[in-house]
Amino acid sequence: MIDHDVHPYPSAEPLELADQLAFRLAVLAADPVEVIDDVAAMVVNRVIDNAAVATASLHRPPVVAAREQAMRHPYRPGATVFGLAPDERCSPEWAAWANAVAVRELDFHDTFLGAEYAHPGDSIAPIIAVAQHLAGERSLTGRDVVRAIATAYEVQIDLSRAVSLHQHQIDHVAHLGPAVAAGLGTLLGLDPSITVHAIGQALHTTTATRQSRKGAISTWKAYAPAFAGKVAIEAVDRAMRGQTSPTPIYEGEDAVIARLLDGPDGRYLVALPAPGEPKRAILDSFTKEHSAEYQAQAWIDLARRLHDRYPAWRDGAAIESIVLHTSHHTHQVIGSGSGDPQKYDPSASRETLDHSVAYILAVALQDGAWHHEHSYEPARATRPDTVALWRRISTVEDPAWTARYHASDPSQRAYGGRIEVRLVDGTTVVDEIAVPDAHPQGARPFARPDYVAKFRTLADGVLEAGEVERFLGVTERLGELGPNELGSLTVTAPNLPATPTTKGIF
Repeated sequence: MIDHDVHPYPSAEPLELADQLAFRLAVLAADPVEVIDDVAAMVVNRVIDNAAVATASLHRPPVVAAREQAMRHPYRPGATVFGLAPDERCSPEWAAWANAVAVRELDFHDTFLGAEYAHPGDSIAPIIAVAQHLAGERSLTGRDVVRAIATAYEVQIDLSRAVSLHQHQIDHVAHLGPAVAAGLGTLLGLDPSITVHAIGQALHTTTATRQSRKGAISTWKAYAPAFAGKVAIEAVDRAMRGQTSPTPIYEGEDAVIARLLDGPDGRYLVALPAPGEPKRAILDSFTKEHSAEYQAQAWIDLARRLHDRYPAWRDGAAIESIVLHTSHHTHQVIGSGSGDPQKYDPSASRETLDHSVAYILAVALQDGAWHHEHSYEPARATRPDTVALWRRISTVEDPAWTARYHASDPSQRAYGGRIEVRLVDGTTVVDEIAVPDAHPQGARPFARPDYVAKFRTLADGVLEAGEVERFLGVTERLGELGPNELGSLTVTAPNLPATPTTKGIF
């Protein structure tokens, strides 16, 4: 890896294009280095993972609305849309939109946590959509898709390691837009002089505030990454037609760093693979066993164990208070440090509840399980004994857990914390968990059989059995697919709404 010193430059001191971060990312995208076997296998895992969570969300209102929008933009060759028949093609940017909303809706796919957090799997839908659309024209194969996805993960994760967005209340999709643009640069074999402007445009148009994940969280949370992927496709299209971008997009006097992030004196060391160095970043990301924000994953696993160990706690009556000692990020984003009263509101949206560690812990402790639908149902959220317990749970930042959250050694990183349960009889029970069970350092690290099992579980009752087996068979040989097979990277579901549920402009 090579460290790149990135900081603002005054307009009076022009920065050469070759020295700009966006161009370095474009060069990375153009590197013909082969994908190593472990990375290729993980790409397959994440394509399966995305399809699993997308399938489970096909009937949810935000996904239905996004799919209906895509259907108003039929196109040939076009790209497939999750749920529809593979010959029902839409314009690739709209197909990417619908599919990315489906993937993101349940907050149930992969994650990376560093200076910034990310869901790098959000890059897969736009890459596959463009690959399907241009497969015949450019003879694109599954190998090309694997290489493009590896690039997109590398860019988003490398940016997330170095550049904090949430510290300045900027949403994490500002790293996603450039990642998708870079991935498409790899897919299409674009010269860096083209990809650099796609990256610049994508960043410029996807830099938004974090209000989408604050307070009363709305359905837009699922749409935000889909929007980033959609506009990145459009940015690549414009760049291929010779259109340029604001430059330097990161280092300019009025650009992202100087005006939105650390300011005119801001400075970042962004480490990128050297020429010829394999893109390995996907291996540093991890998926979710539970449908909830990643920092809640470990707490669900600990709560399940406490449920079994202390049956008397299940109605909450024996518990006076629970305090979670955890990292700054967990405390501020999904804990009581957020200052969001909605995180303790039984009538809050599902999107808000999956960002409330107090709610999640209360339900998991009582039920000994977590379900992507049942655990969020209004009847479950409003149960009086749950509400009473929920409101006795708080978080505090513990510097030791914050340090472990940002540890440079992956084996020392932690996304959980210490729980202190004070009982009404005056006794206190203390326990802790560092990482979720499914994490690479956890009790049961996810491997290919777990991704397949997740897909089968979430597809049950949504897809027909033969469709489940067909999709798995195709995806597990992703790197070998020919151009005429890329269209099979989708799922077709029966019993989808036959007519629009709402009416918009399209």
